[in-house]
Amino acid sequence: MVSCDVYKSDRRDLMYLYVLEGEGLERVPAALMKTFGNPTFVLNVELTPTKALAKEDPKVVIEHLETQGYHLQMPPIEAL
Repeated sequence: MVSCDVYKSDRRDLMYLYVLEGEGLERVPAALMKTFGNPTFVLNVELTPTKALAKEDPKVVIEHLETQGYHLQMPPIEAL
């Protein structure tokens, strides 16, 4: 199980950053943060490989959190 915090972008609807709980946004690259804009905390969630997420594969989210410290959820193509 992985505990993470989720932030939404103020620049793009339906764009979210998942980060490990308690780590904040320090591991997110500066260039990404510039594009993402000002983050707004949305929720804390406990992830497991089998927990369903609305738009993302939880296994991929967990892998990204463990390897790079964050996961970027992009808006659906039709929302861009």
